[in-house]
Amino acid sequence: MSDPAPWRRRALLRLALSLLAGAVALWLLSRGALPIVPSAEALAQVPWWASGGYLLAYAFVHWIRAVRWRWLLAPLGEVSLARLTRVSFIGFAAIVVLPLRAGELVRPVLIRQETSISGWGAAGTIAAERVIDGLMVSVLLALGLVCSTPLDPLPTQIGELTVPVRWIPKAAYLTLALFACAMLAMALFYARRQLARRLVSALFGWLSPRLGRFISARVEQLALGLGFLPKGRYAAPFLLLTLVYWLGNAAATQLLAVGCGLTGMDYFIACVSMGVLALGILMPNAPGYFGAFQISVYASLALYFPLDEVTNRGAAFVFIQYVVQTGVTLLAALLAWLPGRRREAPSDGPPCPPPTNAEKLPERDVER
Repeated sequence: MSDPAPWRRRALLRLALSLLAGAVALWLLSRGALPIVPSAEALAQVPWWASGGYLLAYAFVHWIRAVRWRWLLAPLGEVSLARLTRVSFIGFAAIVVLPLRAGELVRPVLIRQETSISGWGAAGTIAAERVIDGLMVSVLLALGLVCSTPLDPLPTQIGELTVPVRWIPKAAYLTLALFACAMLAMALFYARRQLARRLVSALFGWLSPRLGRFISARVEQLALGLGFLPKGRYAAPFLLLTLVYWLGNAAATQLLAVGCGLTGMDYFIACVSMGVLALGILMPNAPGYFGAFQISVYASLALYFPLDEVTNRGAAFVFIQYVVQTGVTLLAALLAWLPGRRREAPSDGPPCPPPTNAEKLPERDVER
């Protein structure tokens, strides 16, 4: 049996780093006078339909996010919609709860346990999903920046944090270029996967031929997860649902913002807010995206709204958005996990009686 100590040390290190990131974010929010919890007056001004509408809209796009994975997995094997949704919801919650986005590994592990699909192949589909998501939300973010009118001049700080807001558009366009390059690299990798395997084998083979063979085999298995790329019957539904997911997310963002009193939030500004948030929580951070979530949304609001609105109505918007997104993710995972838990639970019937002497096997049969 392998020693669990190294795994525990790595888990504890990830947890410590994520908690440190959360503590830094909490310090930045307090230093910048950016409320984590808004005032009671700001929350009281939010009508019920804004919070309720956002809850329903986000639950819908969360479901869309889950079911679209089916078309990425289709070239690898058939998965029922119920099983796919259950695994996806549990995986999404793991990303939120586990430190430094370690939960990204949960979906491939669960799908491998419950189907004949390779875990490495499933991991390849997750990587493709991340690249396509990043490219699409970056395009919507750039489009929102072009079609909206930010403050002029842009603030030189977010709240009381000396962070020039003009960096946000530059970072957005840079991110768009990076994801476009990643998409091109992914397509080339799939089209020339045999060449990629040979290059990886040669690169690591000089250290150890066994290591080179192992890593090149894993690269080939990851490439299997990109099998949807040249097949329109798989790629087209996935891309359509991904577009619905992100456009619906932006619409839900606008609904909540207007309900919170940010009446200047049009659809393009909502795309910017959604895009800045998506990119802000992309990197490993604290459990629950705490800190990175709030700072990202506040930064997006600072592009378009004066400071007093950002820290008042904007604080209610940030708080409700965070609570709803986190709550929907965790509740969906709980509802997905409970039925399987019940099936695994032992029956409540009386214990089986011990076997009689006639039912006991002879000692020689036991030994055999």
